[in-house]
Amino acid sequence: MTFVRASGPGGQNVNKVSTAVQLRFDAGQSRSLPEDVRQRLLALAGNRVTQDGVLIITSRVHRTQEANRAEARARLNELIARAEVAPKSRRPSRPTLGSKVRRLTAKAKRSSSKKLRGRADED
Repeated sequence: MTFVRASGPGGQNVNKVSTAVQLRFDAGQSRSLPEDVRQRLLALAGNRVTQDGVLIITSRVHRTQEANRAEARARLNELIARAEVAPKSRRPSRPTLGSKVRRLTAKAKRSSSKKLRGRADED
């Protein structure tokens, strides 16, 4: 964690005290995360990840270092928890017999009504 000066709440203190927190987590080299969780974490983080695989979370919402530190840790934990959930694999389904019959009868009805719109035969 590194601390930097933050804009926002803090009054005159904002110019003197480094209250914003930059939390850096090396997700690309972390041995504590399984490979699939690491890949999902890097995908979820998006542009917060550097080319080296370091995840950077910045918190400057609160007026104190402690609160910003807790906020950054909570956001990292939430991101890892979201990455741990494996997405469900999609199983292809087939249309039911009833839906096929309904589709074909609707097509036939539409076709017959359009045939009636044409020119009348001179028989």
